[in-house]
Amino acid sequence: MTEKPITEAGWNFDNSYARLPEILYVRQGPVPVSAPKLVVLNERLAASLGLNAQALQSGDGVAVLAGNRVPGGASPLAQAYAGHQFGHFNRLGDGRALLLGEQITPAGERVDIQLKGSGRTPFSRRGDGRAALGPMLREYIISEAMHALGIATTRSLAVVTTGETIIRETELPGAVLTRVAASHLRVGTFQFAANWGNTRDLEALADYTLQRHYPEAAAGENRYLTLLRQVIQRQAGLIAKWQLVGFIHGVMNTDNMALSGETIDYGPCAFMDVYDPATVFSSIDVNGRYAYGNQPYIAAWNLARFAESLLPLLHEDEAEAVKLAEREIASFTQLFQQHWFAGMRAKLGLFNEEDDDPALFERLLGLMKQHRADYTNTFRSLTLGKLEGTSLFGSEEFARWHELYQARRGRQQESESDSKQLMRSSNPAIVPRNHRVEEALEAAVEQDDYSVMERLLSALADPYAYSSEQYAYSAPPAESGEPYRTFCGT
Repeated sequence: MTEKPITEAGWNFDNSYARLPEILYVRQGPVPVSAPKLVVLNERLAASLGLNAQALQSGDGVAVLAGNRVPGGASPLAQAYAGHQFGHFNRLGDGRALLLGEQITPAGERVDIQLKGSGRTPFSRRGDGRAALGPMLREYIISEAMHALGIATTRSLAVVTTGETIIRETELPGAVLTRVAASHLRVGTFQFAANWGNTRDLEALADYTLQRHYPEAAAGENRYLTLLRQVIQRQAGLIAKWQLVGFIHGVMNTDNMALSGETIDYGPCAFMDVYDPATVFSSIDVNGRYAYGNQPYIAAWNLARFAESLLPLLHEDEAEAVKLAEREIASFTQLFQQHWFAGMRAKLGLFNEEDDDPALFERLLGLMKQHRADYTNTFRSLTLGKLEGTSLFGSEEFARWHELYQARRGRQQESESDSKQLMRSSNPAIVPRNHRVEEALEAAVEQDDYSVMERLLSALADPYAYSSEQYAYSAPPAESGEPYRTFCGT
């Protein structure tokens, strides 16, 4: 492995995670690939990170993005963590990813730079440490779409093909994704420290998390209780935003819940077309544990596991620590509902609150389920005032609901124009439709044609634009007898 400063690219690394107790990581360099080729680069993101896009596209730049060269100042490591995977606790870790280090941006922000698909690590178990091109492009598309939707998320800087074949059920082209995150601290990171470290390790990790993500709370009287409270608050807001756009994560294991409040690890994720709380896309979620309607409950369950890992720090008396933790966890449901109710009011152009609003929302969703209405397009049609094309149009039940809705809007001071503007800023005209994502991936992987993906990314870059160019991307898929399925692609 050759280490050579590549200052012209703008790398400005610090490595604060590498100063934590060594039980939390293993130092290791990426495994080089045979023929790296850059296939997509997020130039706007690069600029915000202080990186030179032209330098990243050079031979030296691509070598870094592929894991063939470690830039000066980086200190690659694989992070250790644990996780409840579909409810079963396992010892895990970065089995196919490496943290190069933390880029300090021109704005003074600290973000992780991670290579995903960079080769085997001590945490790989029986895996090869590599990633397939399709899933890496999928993460690029969905994470950038989530960012454009205004939802906290990891970002995708680049995808590089490796020139190598990986074996899954078939032979697939390999790739490396460069991921940017506020951090990769997870609920599972704390579970690992609580189970395999000592109290000093756990305290060091908690202090680090506070300093990195919640510095205003680091000096509080019970800062670890404040940490729990802050993480709960961020997750309540995040999950509400998922629900409001019909996003289904698909694999909400505790190792896939980031303490920063970002959406992380886009595996079998997808966006709901027809509204149904029981919607599941993941091929391995046979019991619907992570169905759309279950996501708030699973978030609370995951946060309870986080609270359990913090018990030794919350109070010296275990019984009192449990009481403190239970009180905070109990607040999640109310916090989530507050965020979701506020979001639904915005989606319907409502500025004030009325006691009957939750019933109004639930009645609409009930009708959408009954009539198999498209989730995104129903709210798009309400925003535009063009309901004729929806499956709800012509229904007596919906007509009665719409009368109640119009009367509800009439009881607020804001104008019709204000209401429409609020709706346009709250209801995306488009989301990354599953069939459109698959179309882009097929063209890229099978035909080496990235133009379909580029057009899709362009349309998704401003989902609230309601432009004529976006109209084609708002159409739902054709009816099919087979349910859409996603996979935990590696």
